[in-house]
Amino acid sequence: MPTFSYCPVCGKELIKAQHGGKERQACPDPSCGWVHWDNPTPVVAAVVERKGKVVLVRNVGWPEKWFGLVTGFLERNETPEEGILREVKEEIGLDATMGSLIGLYPFYMRNQLIIAYHVEAHEGEIVLQESEIAECKEIPMESIRPWKAATGVALKDWLASKGIESEFR
Repeated sequence: MPTFSYCPVCGKELIKAQHGGKERQACPDPSCGWVHWDNPTPVVAAVVERKGKVVLVRNVGWPEKWFGLVTGFLERNETPEEGILREVKEEIGLDATMGSLIGLYPFYMRNQLIIAYHVEAHEGEIVLQESEIAECKEIPMESIRPWKAATGVALKDWLASKGIESEFR
């Protein structure tokens, strides 16, 4: 749980207190009542299908052999569908069409809830958003080996929906 020292509303030093059946950081001032609920952050992810292949990306800062799905945080007043189409355009420069919702996947390590979709990328050149994406590759669906984290489980589920059996790496 992230720790705060002071209440962001009134500035008083926070204490640990029971709220909602769990110990949480909270303001001791009853007239303020601020509680840090530490709810998961919604993140959208896309299995980007293009010409029978799946586009995987490697984020800046990841080890050279780590590739994953296009992902990003929702923005204010944005639906998850709008968010993932925006992220695909921003990160790899492709317009895409919504396919279907794959599912919801908890990613406990980062306190996130992954909302995973299948999208179909339109024709065009991949243009990487270099401040976020170091490289990308296109892999035939039958060759992909999903990873055991949230987006990898989503990829495995999507492959299964296509009748493609896959093993985790």
